[in-house]
Amino acid sequence: MIDPFGRPITYLRVSVTDRCDLRCVYCMAEDMTFLPKAEILSLEELDRLCAAFIRLGTTKIRITGGEPLVRRDVMTLFQSLGARLGPKGHGGLEELTVTTNGSQLVKHAEGLVKAGVRRINVSLDTLNPEKFAAITRWGKIEKTLDGIFAAKAAGLAIKINAVALKGTNEDELDAMVAWCGEHGFDLCLIETMPMGDIDGDRTDQYLPLSMVRAKLRKTWTLEDTDYQTGGPARYYTVAQTGARIGFITPMTHNFCESCNRVRLTCTGTLYMCLGQDDSADFRRVLRAGATDEELDAAIVAAIARKPKGHDFIIDRRHDRPAVARHMSVTGG
Repeated sequence: MIDPFGRPITYLRVSVTDRCDLRCVYCMAEDMTFLPKAEILSLEELDRLCAAFIRLGTTKIRITGGEPLVRRDVMTLFQSLGARLGPKGHGGLEELTVTTNGSQLVKHAEGLVKAGVRRINVSLDTLNPEKFAAITRWGKIEKTLDGIFAAKAAGLAIKINAVALKGTNEDELDAMVAWCGEHGFDLCLIETMPMGDIDGDRTDQYLPLSMVRAKLRKTWTLEDTDYQTGGPARYYTVAQTGARIGFITPMTHNFCESCNRVRLTCTGTLYMCLGQDDSADFRRVLRAGATDEELDAAIVAAIARKPKGHDFIIDRRHDRPAVARHMSVTGG
């Protein structure tokens, strides 16, 4: 799959549910109304769509949510996709991974490894229990930490994802670097993005990572590296710990020129760009009885509409986000 700007599309992010057991302030509203079951693709439908993408050249699939591990029987999807993993460069799926809040990892870490998952991303914005409860609205940090260390014990490589939030966690990012280095975790810092109507002014949370990086350099030596995971992060090696730190900067420096990914929601809607509203409805295609050939053709047609870049600009005249849907709908 090649988009109109010559970029190979090899990375599919798949949201398997819009539900979550947390309510992070930058992700969803506290009183979220979740989708009715009839609108959600079955695990079999999601598996069929993933298989089509793999046929067309997808080499990496990341399972997301909401919180993906709260979906009933989701491990059957991991097992089915894991069976499609093969040696790099031989066609087919090369990597299967997941982004999670960690709350279900005590239960599922070993099963993920058996399915073929080798590394995971865990969302953790603070090591402070009170701040964690405030950011997640009702989460308990102990549950997430237990999950992280269960995943480590199971042999999973772990990357910690932390959204940099002005006035919330900016004073403890040094501590996060040290903690990740101590335990052998990579750390990825993310700028908050203008998505979804949530409580409060989104601009109040925004913290440019250029400023964060400059502040971190006062304590840590960040060495250039060509390490890549297939995603948008720019990585450095922290000389003092040997761990890596990545920066995802959709606001201060977009990464659209190298975008290789599209996002499939749990309803079968494919977003060709996280920061645009154009989409393709694959639930309709699937439930109309499409053949594999028709499904493949619909995917190719959608990729042909992938835009050059996003429009993450906050409408400050009306205090509106650039994209109205919540981050939890698209899966990040």
